Amino acid sequence: MSAHSEQKPIAVYGALAANLLIAATKFAAALFTGSSSMMSEGIHSLADTGNQGLLLLGIHRSAKPSDQTHPFGYGQELYFWSLVVAIILFGLGGGMSIYEGVTHIRHARPLEDPLWNYVTLGLAFLFEGASFIIALRELRRAQGEESIWQAVHASKDPTIFVVLFEDFAAIAGLALAFLGVFLSHRFNSPPLDGAASILIGLLLAVVSIVLAYESKGLLLGESANRQTVQHIYEIVNADKDVLQARQALTMHFGPSDVLLNLDVQFRPKLSSAELTAAIDRLEQKIREAYPEIKRIFVEAKSLAQSERSTHAGST
Repeated sequence: MSAHSEQKPIAVYGALAANLLIAATKFAAALFTGSSSMMSEGIHSLADTGNQGLLLLGIHRSAKPSDQTHPFGYGQELYFWSLVVAIILFGLGGGMSIYEGVTHIRHARPLEDPLWNYVTLGLAFLFEGASFIIALRELRRAQGEESIWQAVHASKDPTIFVVLFEDFAAIAGLALAFLGVFLSHRFNSPPLDGAASILIGLLLAVVSIVLAYESKGLLLGESANRQTVQHIYEIVNADKDVLQARQALTMHFGPSDVLLNLDVQFRPKLSSAELTAAIDRLEQKIREAYPEIKRIFVEAKSLAQSERSTHAGST
């Protein structure tokens, strides 16, 4: 079974609750004031709410046990749905915001009292900021002292980096919406509000492209990070019965579901019993160091026997 069944997607639930509340307040403010940028922000938050729902669906479906048609389980379902999230963010969030901005510029009407917009933007900033901090803490806890970009690129869990990027886009979008409302009202120029809406749409499009790129890599099957692979080589080569770890191939089927294929050259004159014991010992040491490695396949070669054998282990 995929490890997703054990996960508690705190960042996703936090973002879902925040975006649902924010979307309602933004739409209310847009209706009261006629702000195009605020309407775009409402669309943005509504899209984000739907995206969190899709991520939760991905988590649920990725926890399905393996079967005959999917012998390695359904862990990559989460990666598929994170790609769908990126597409929706691009089309619904970015596309609709740009359309709303162009429409407002072509058929501009002056803003009403912008007080509602400012109140809504302030509340939204607090909610989005809290959600962003939760996602950032989850990322830091998983990746350690790397930079944010390095941690995002190394992360195999879209429930964290998708939420993080969405919240970043939301905070930047709020800043653009504030500028649009303020400048439009200050200079009595409604097209400025529409221009802010277009900039919000372009921002969402850029973020969605980055998310799509990261999700594509995971969906195609990324290896474990370099440090993990290097440590696996060190574990194998340190064993008394091993001459050389010839190759260690890894592949993520989920954030906590990794496949490992080892090609190992063992020392000469090992008996079959000794070879089996050595392989079992290696598997135990690797799993103790990396519990996320659920399946280990060892292709073993003993010089004395001049034969190759494959040993498969899984949990």
